[in-house]
Amino acid sequence: MKEKYKNLLNLLQREVPLEERPFKVLGERVGLSEEEVISFLKELKEKGILRHLGASPDSIRLGYFTCLCATELPEEKLSLAEKIADLPEVTHAYLREHKLNFWFTLVLPKKEDLEPYLKNLEKQYQIKIMAFPATKKFKVRAVFEI
Repeated sequence: MKEKYKNLLNLLQREVPLEERPFKVLGERVGLSEEEVISFLKELKEKGILRHLGASPDSIRLGYFTCLCATELPEEKLSLAEKIADLPEVTHAYLREHKLNFWFTLVLPKKEDLEPYLKNLEKQYQIKIMAFPATKKFKVRAVFEI
């Protein structure tokens, strides 16, 4: 991969300028044209390498409640993982090798919404969900040097 593209990917993990033409600004910083930046990012998206490019607002500072949840999905119910992951309140979801094999993060308007929300999911999908509300938040900045 060309050095300029590596520099672009490293830069994108740290910041996206709030400009009218952010890809032009980014391109100028790494020695690429706006068109080259856009074309490169489209190609990564089409190949499934780039999943998302956008802001990640701090839901807690915006007044929302977040909670990590887990459940045991038997083999015959694994398709529920995708259904739950697609819910608008779910920000992250993944399967793992564990008795509690499906984990997901919920963002809800307020803490009081958690119990009725989970009860509804449990009833709808005939599963038992465990909730693990955060007691302290640790923000880890994930930047992967290319």
